[in-house]
Parts: sequence; structure tokens; C-alpha cells
Amino acid sequence: MITGAGRGMGLEIAKAALAAKHKVVATGRNVEQVTKAIGKSENLLVVKLDVTKQSDAEAAVNSAVERFGAIDVLVNNAGNFYAGFFEELSMDQIQNQINTNLFGQMIVTRAVLPQMRKQHGGHIIAISSTAGLVGGYDYCTAYAASKFAVEGWMDTLRVEIAPFGIKTTVVNPGFFRTGLLEPGSTIWPEKSIKDYAERNAQLRPYWESMNGKQGGDPTKLAKALIKVVDQPEPPLRWFAGADAIAEGERKISELQSQINPYRELSSSLSIEEVPVSA
Repeated sequence: MITGAGRGMGLEIAKAALAAKHKVVATGRNVEQVTKAIGKSENLLVVKLDVTKQSDAEAAVNSAVERFGAIDVLVNNAGNFYAGFFEELSMDQIQNQINTNLFGQMIVTRAVLPQMRKQHGGHIIAISSTAGLVGGYDYCTAYAASKFAVEGWMDTLRVEIAPFGIKTTVVNPGFFRTGLLEPGSTIWPEKSIKDYAERNAQLRPYWESMNGKQGGDPTKLAKALIKVVDQPEPPLRWFAGADAIAEGERKISELQSQINPYRELSSSLSIEEVPVSA
């Protein structure tokens, strides 16, 4: 079951799964768009799903189980990008970012988990981002907040559902040529602040110019993800792309550089127990 399967990475994952002879439930807000993008297959079920609506998620799960009898893998892929400086994004925009990228994954996962517990197995895949692991990118405060939250949630959820035989994988893609930077997926701030004007004049054209020029191939990512899914013991985290690996290694180095100078001070904070006299 794949969310956001009408375009971009979700579409490529759906195609790769069908090519690998998997049964696929492809979901999206526009059923006609999803159907047209993927094509027809006896192993395909297309279902309407707005990930922010619990009723949609429950209906999608019911349709999937009715058609195929089980849901073995959930790919939480649907997402968008509210791009801009923190102060220029409205709180409504920031909440919308988190509603889609975090709560959307939670809503769909909550709908799927009872079926996976009943099956005594399953695999939940959360599409995150390097921005959810590293941060520090201009225009990504809201997006990074949503993706960091996904990672914290998944890292903890895996412990809760492991006794039911349910596995989890967080995917950290690098910069892939998907639809994330297209006008339908990138939303810009509702207001402007003069102090940010000079940087906006440089950054916004850069981000807009990168649409369609990202170095990662989403078709290759999708095929590789199917290999990850088919592993008997899939990884808890999968770095997708050489740039993602580089960012992951940079994060490890950065953390170590912050730990080492204060190791002695940080290690000196335990309560010193006073011996009790006999």
C-alpha cells in the first residue's frame, strides 16, 4: 500500500512493485490521476486517500483487505514542501506542513496497524529526507521539523510493534528528481519580511531552478526500495543516494565533534551518593 502514488517517487514505487509481481494498493487524492499515471493491472487497486483524513485511511485499508486479503507493506510516501524562512511562513502553513508530513503518516499507519497485528507481521516504511536527519538547510525549517518528527516517531514505534512481528524502515533520500519542487508540491510563504529580502532574491530562484535538475533517479530508487522490502531483515534506516550517505556521515562527524570537547564535563553530572553511617 503506497500513499501519494499519483506522481513522483510514489508513482515510481508503485510501478516497481507491480513489475516485481507484488499486489499494489496505490492511493492518492485524485483517483483518476493515479490510475492514468500507473495504468491498468490485475494486481492493482487504486483508492482515494487524503492522508490527513482518518475516514479516508480507514476506508482505504478496508478496500485493500477486501481486495487482497492482507497488507504486508505500507509505504508512507505522501508529502509536500512548505519552503521559506521560519518567520515568513505563517503558523497555519507550518501546521499544514506537519499535518501532511507527520500526522498524515501517523493517520495511515494507525489505520493499517490493526490489520498487521492480526496478520502477526508487516513492514512500515516511512519516506523521510536528509533534511529529517541533518537539518541546516535554508528554507527547510517547517519541512525539517516535520521530517525530524517522523524519525523520532518511527524510532520509537518500532519498539512498540516489534513483538507483533511488524518491521519498520526509515528512508532518507537525497536530492531526487521527483515532483517535490513542482508548484503543486512546493508552497511559498504567505508574507514577506524586509530583512530577508536580499537572501530571498538569491535563494528562491535557486530552489525553483532545481526542479527537474536533481541528480537522483527516482526509478532507480524505487527498484532499490523493492530490494530493501524483500530482505528477510530489512534495515531500520536506508540512505538512498550517494549524497544521502555523505550527509549521514557528516551528521555522525558533527555529533562526535560536539561530544568530544565536553565529554569530561558531561560525564561529571551524576548524583554523588553520600555513604550512610552505620
